[in-house]
Amino acid sequence: MKLLRHGRLGAEKPGALDANGQARDLSLLVPDFTPEWLTPAKLQAMAAIDLLRMPLVPAGERLGAPVAGTRQFIAIGLNYRKHALESGLEIPKEPVVFTKALTSIAGPDDDVELPAGSEAGDWEIELGFVIGTLARKVPVAQALSHVAGYCLANDVSERDWQIKRNGQWGKGKSFDGFGPIGPWLVTSDELPDPQNIALELAVNGQLKQHSNTADMIFPVAEIVSYLSQFMTLLPGDLVITGTPEGVGLGVKPTPVFLKRGDVMTLSAGPLGTQRQQVV
Repeated sequence: MKLLRHGRLGAEKPGALDANGQARDLSLLVPDFTPEWLTPAKLQAMAAIDLLRMPLVPAGERLGAPVAGTRQFIAIGLNYRKHALESGLEIPKEPVVFTKALTSIAGPDDDVELPAGSEAGDWEIELGFVIGTLARKVPVAQALSHVAGYCLANDVSERDWQIKRNGQWGKGKSFDGFGPIGPWLVTSDELPDPQNIALELAVNGQLKQHSNTADMIFPVAEIVSYLSQFMTLLPGDLVITGTPEGVGLGVKPTPVFLKRGDVMTLSAGPLGTQRQQVV
């Protein structure tokens, strides 16, 4: 299934795409896509719903992040070799882990508001995944069984806050709206191999990032297993897996950053598309 949430900010309702690609409202049957609704049993039950009998979502209605009640928003850095090189950093021997604030989560087409005085806003297209069952010290071979589904993400970053403000990367990653997620969550039964997804991001129509999740240094299964060795992953937890080369910070000789009025467009095959205007 492709699970989505629609409606104004803070009042989203659950829905799903039908076989014709039309969004259907599921709020008569499901309260919301909170962690308890992401278990294998619940997902299997929802897969049995005849979506064509559900009400259509009004055309043009806003889409929110496809899951609710997330308790941890975890990010992996430098997970593509060329991105590490363009950043002037060594290829990591273990996953680089940081967190983003939960308040940074946004809908896939919501505006991205740069903080006051920002001159170093940047883009990062990423594969995201959502945990469906508690994961603690899981082996790589079993790791994907803990994933409820996959989504498209933009790890929007403010590089001055990230690099120059004497702290962890999360400082530059956690502004409100700096984590657009969606438009939907593709359940793992429909996407058994997350390591073959094309990723493209453009700014004002100019292609900036073009890669494939096959190029990840640490694939999803290794990330789940690695994280679970030192923290318990909870149902509903959101993890984004790193960005390929082509970010504004990596432009030589002079980095190129976002300006107000710029438009970012992202696409990732079955994971759908995003569009954000910078304000």
